[in-house]
Amino acid sequence: MKNRLHKSYFVAIGIISAVLLTALSGCGESRGYTTESLFDEQITSVYVEMFDNRTFERGVEYELTDALAKRIEAATPYKIVSSRDRADTVISGYISNEQKAVLTAERQTGRPMEKEITLTAVVNWKNIRNGKMLIDNKQVVAAASFSEWQQQGTAYGSALAANKLAKGIVELMENPW
Repeated sequence: MKNRLHKSYFVAIGIISAVLLTALSGCGESRGYTTESLFDEQITSVYVEMFDNRTFERGVEYELTDALAKRIEAATPYKIVSSRDRADTVISGYISNEQKAVLTAERQTGRPMEKEITLTAVVNWKNIRNGKMLIDNKQVVAAASFSEWQQQGTAYGSALAANKLAKGIVELMENPW
């Protein structure tokens, strides 16, 4: 009888300790869930400079700049402005690397069936009002696959990779958690 009470005492202490540890683990520095915006609410407008292209893949800088402006308008509370003088911030950068790889090849001839293009960009985002760098030389990488067997050429793959790159850049614009 005494042994049974002793065991139930330790079981009760264990349960109480587990409940307290669980309750206290939610407290502290963690912000948990919030309804706050992911983006800085003091910024209202962005000027997107034409990205520079330091690769041999011509035209991808236009694709990236256009995709980034559209993605900012669609996924953030910021407005794209056409004049640097009217903007709160300026986002700029350059495409630093472009790589192509063969993913699959036809077995008999060795002809590529599916290829992949990987684009790397370096991004800067500056608050013009106070001179603070919001993003300072951050590297973003995106890849896209395409198949010439499905009438998808290199231009299609580059445009797809540029859209993915724009998505990655917009994710960098979010406030840190």
